[in-house]
Amino acid sequence: MAGTTPPFARFEFMIAWRYLRARRAEGGVSVMTWISLIGVTLAVMALIATLAVRAGFRAEFVDTILGANAHVTVYNTAEVGATGRIERTIADYHAMSARVREVNGVTRVAPLIKGQVMANVRDRNAGIEVFGISPDDLKTIPRVADPQEAHGDIDRFIDSPEGSDVIAIGSGVARELGVAAGDRIKVISPNGVKTAFGTSPRVKAYDVVYVFTAGRYDIDRTRVYMPFTEAQLFFNREGVADELEVMVEDPEAIDAMAPGLIKAAGDRAMLWTWRDSAGSFLRALDIEDNVMFIILSILVLIAAMNITSGLIMLVKNKGRDIGILRTMGLTEGAVLRVFFLCGAFTGVIGTLFGVALGCLFAIYIDPIFGFVNWASGGQAWDPSIRGIYYLPAKLQWGDVLSAVALSLGLSFVVTIFPARRAARMNPVEALRYE
Repeated sequence: MAGTTPPFARFEFMIAWRYLRARRAEGGVSVMTWISLIGVTLAVMALIATLAVRAGFRAEFVDTILGANAHVTVYNTAEVGATGRIERTIADYHAMSARVREVNGVTRVAPLIKGQVMANVRDRNAGIEVFGISPDDLKTIPRVADPQEAHGDIDRFIDSPEGSDVIAIGSGVARELGVAAGDRIKVISPNGVKTAFGTSPRVKAYDVVYVFTAGRYDIDRTRVYMPFTEAQLFFNREGVADELEVMVEDPEAIDAMAPGLIKAAGDRAMLWTWRDSAGSFLRALDIEDNVMFIILSILVLIAAMNITSGLIMLVKNKGRDIGILRTMGLTEGAVLRVFFLCGAFTGVIGTLFGVALGCLFAIYIDPIFGFVNWASGGQAWDPSIRGIYYLPAKLQWGDVLSAVALSLGLSFVVTIFPARRAARMNPVEALRYE
């Protein structure tokens, strides 16, 4: 028999499946099988759900960075100007923009005026960061021109002539000031008009024509866009720009593009990339991802060890059957494969259920998280701490396959010891007291 049947023959599968369906008298084995099955299912589900949330959070975080901020900012180093003051502005920003735009991979270059000032409406005040940008360049910023949510008409900003008293503000600024599109706010700068008695604050009123939600709390809470020429006048930057906002085709390759950008921008130019601004946070995410994967892998291992406990009990209860099968001609290898299949069935079925539940969790994370947020009183997710407004999930086949490989690998490995114990059982000893 052993010489004519191949490994993992049909009868081996039949015996293994019969042993898994224990009779009521062997309820202990049945209970251990169910515990093992549920443990593997929950462990695989937790691993897939965590990997999906991790991937979704990282993708959303990076997308909000790249969708509302420059991929790389070009600015000048400080130098002493004609008046004796230290200057960092870019006087030849038109020529510098043209040179940088010619670098291979650059899609857009926009001169910027930046300043931190205060906004006021009646008795409400808010600190804001003003970005002076040309209307044509504003419509190329994805998270502003096509945001998660918007009110007003961005075309009023885009179609307005340079120097118009219009602004676009983030939804957080609007909420802080209690304004909406169509309202008017005052912008106050401490560095205003220079007089014989010193510098007096500059105060000017602007019409809010557009309110956007970029998806990042810190951006929506502080960001305000103003026409470039108007920003030059308001911040005393006539004829100059503070920096250049550069967008590229492949933000992940920005480090390789840095030498070409520096060469095109000039000797005084310095670069600040999106990796520089968010690199520490992304590295922290990578470390957290690795730690979470290790912890959840241990959880899968613990669940798989329950299979070993169940198989040891099964081998003990089936000692008489093993002796009979050996006397009928089954080899040690056939017995080993029978009990290996018993553990493998549990691992495979548990893994399949875990993959299904994990994928469903990732797909329906919005209603699930909505219920959790409602049950916790709306405090489960604080965008002021985490930066983004919701908990995203992104299923990736690589993550699912890694979870499946880990679960099946551990499930198969832990079954080898009890299966070998069953195979090496002496049939004479097994039948002595029968």
